[in-house]
Amino acid sequence: MSQPSPALFFETISAHERSAALKAAIDLDVFTAIGEGALTPSALGGRCGASPRGIRILCDCLVVVGFLTKNDTGYGLTPDSAAFLDSRSPHYLGGSVGFLHAPALLAAFAGIAGAVRKGGTVIGEHGTVAPEHPIWADFARSMGPIMTMPAAAIADLLGAGSTNGGKGGDWKVLDLAAGHGRFGIAIAHSNPSARIVALDWAHVLEVAVENARAAGVADRYETITGSAFDVSFERDYDIVLITNFLHHFDMDSNERLLHKVYAALKPGGRAVTLEFVPHEDRVSPPGAAMFSLVMLATTAAGDAYTFSEYEKMFRNAGFAESSIHRLPASEQSVIISVKP
Repeated sequence: MSQPSPALFFETISAHERSAALKAAIDLDVFTAIGEGALTPSALGGRCGASPRGIRILCDCLVVVGFLTKNDTGYGLTPDSAAFLDSRSPHYLGGSVGFLHAPALLAAFAGIAGAVRKGGTVIGEHGTVAPEHPIWADFARSMGPIMTMPAAAIADLLGAGSTNGGKGGDWKVLDLAAGHGRFGIAIAHSNPSARIVALDWAHVLEVAVENARAAGVADRYETITGSAFDVSFERDYDIVLITNFLHHFDMDSNERLLHKVYAALKPGGRAVTLEFVPHEDRVSPPGAAMFSLVMLATTAAGDAYTFSEYEKMFRNAGFAESSIHRLPASEQSVIISVKP
């Protein structure tokens, strides 16, 4: 039997030190500087506008954590850091810090004990899902790049680029709570005949429209302003995208929304849900399971639902079948539900 160890306690209670070090490296553009060839504390200090001593201590910390390597010639990037933390990379994630460390989110977790006592967020009645909450424009601008690969994977999963087997073609797609809009845009990019209708708050849709324009699909990109629970969707959609949305609400509210989605789809149409979906034990896989805590801290009644819970919600809304697809290199899953 192994000896008890306080290591996990100290590692967890001081986790803010790691996130602060990572944020400092992103702010100073350390990863890009190393990618460009500045490998020593002296070279990095000059490139990043920092003291060699400070850079040495920061980079050694990042080696210990696993973001950097170190040898006789200096520091280097791990494959993950090269892909996601060098600002020259198309998959750069440094911009997401603005949302992930947003004051509203930090305040929510500062009050987590109160949220546990209450059973929901202590940052206002509705938390981050209050109508027209300003955090979602920050989300749209900061988190869009993270969703580029999942958006492309979903477009492929749906067969957006194919005209065989009834897939592809003149799709009409509703993107609920579109945010940055990248999921609908990925389908429009793969399928030149697809038309996208994005729904969100007005200040968020500004970001989605900018992204659609940059992707060259603005001529096939329309918008509906307002709450997904309240506004009319229209009808005859081939696809309804419900990405990173249902986890914000309780199951009854979700079923009410899914009834609207069902009515908006054509027969044979598909509702496509992207979510953190834990296994039935609710403690694995770790990333999906831990997301429940985010919902406890930031919403009144949201959760990370299991696949059986999603199946039940969609079945009660009238959908014939639902299937789950784990995305590669992601903590999220896609659920595809078909209208009979």
